[in-house]
Amino acid sequence: MTKTTIIGVLLRKRTLTSTEFQAILSKYGCSIKTRIGIHTASDNVCSPDGVILLDVIGEEAEIKALEAELKAIDGAEVQKMVFEL
Repeated sequence: MTKTTIIGVLLRKRTLTSTEFQAILSKYGCSIKTRIGIHTASDNVCSPDGVILLDVIGEEAEIKALEAELKAIDGAEVQKMVFEL
């Protein structure tokens, strides 16, 4: 049986925490299949909050470590969905 794991991150204060967030994603880059970023943007405004969806693969311990580091970011809310296929 295979599974698909999606980690969703609501990143508040996105402009202040994006460097820390990106460093974590780089550290776990081999475990991230797909990354989708969603935030409100227009010509004059860049939203301070954003939602990032990560399709992750690998060992459960590695995924849990990624989750823990994301949760440690000030202003981050992390949720996970696991689909058994």
